[in-house]
Amino acid sequence: MGVGAGRAAGRVLAVASGKGGTGKTTVSVNLARALDAPVRLLDCDVEEPNGHLFLDGRPLGSDAVAIPVPQVEESLCDGCGACSRFCAYNAIVSFGTKPLVFPEMCHGCGGCAMVCPKNAITEVDRRIGDVETLADGDITLIQGRLDVGVAMAPPLIRAVKARLDDADDASPVIMDAPPGTSCPVVATLRGADFVLLVTEPTPFGLNDLKLAVAMVRELDLPFGVVVNRAGSGDDRVRVYCDQQAIPVLLEIPDDRRIAEAYSRGELIVDALPEYRGLFRELIEATGLARPAGGEGAA
Repeated sequence: MGVGAGRAAGRVLAVASGKGGTGKTTVSVNLARALDAPVRLLDCDVEEPNGHLFLDGRPLGSDAVAIPVPQVEESLCDGCGACSRFCAYNAIVSFGTKPLVFPEMCHGCGGCAMVCPKNAITEVDRRIGDVETLADGDITLIQGRLDVGVAMAPPLIRAVKARLDDADDASPVIMDAPPGTSCPVVATLRGADFVLLVTEPTPFGLNDLKLAVAMVRELDLPFGVVVNRAGSGDDRVRVYCDQQAIPVLLEIPDDRRIAEAYSRGELIVDALPEYRGLFRELIEATGLARPAGGEGAA
């Protein structure tokens, strides 16, 4: 389902895209700046966080993140294979002897330890990355940084989102999701009040937009579309959105000045103030500018 302007207010806005390079981070950071109010910006693209490149951030701290992985006590294990049969990800495999553990595949659910009849399995922490916090004016940036060689991003994404539970205010939240439609994106979008899908007016952009639309519809989340570099391609994205009754909430022109500001690490709304009004309109269209439960909420 798509949702047009004037929707009920929500606290959490997610910005996603079916493919990389559409301008998802550009939209996220400029929205945060255009709010002109305290906002939490979560960079959930933990494999390659880049929101900090556009902010003059003051570091507030960094915390290591770990997930529990199984450790088998061979003297207690009888090789029954219960742990292996339970694990849906083949992170622990038994061939009638001590199970083999593949930490890189473990999702940290703890199920193998629970089903072991001999209590031969305990859990040890395995580091997967860091959660960093920076401040730039009204923007508090919380970003995850996955360690090199770690295959699974969702546990670190959940650690980034968990910082919202620690917040002592109800300030708006903008989540910059990873590109694509895989597990890290789904982990980011869960709990969002509204999703912005950023695309580009090209055949590749349309193809991946269709995948992203199918994903958010499966998650039953309200959403709208932002077309970046409008005017550089064709009208297929606009035709598709019209056919699917999907609101196009903003079209960012293919303006060379935007590309130049981007290359310098500058925000559009700072370098080109005439665009601030467009982002303010986008904020209003998503309902993010209004506090949940406040005046104007449905």
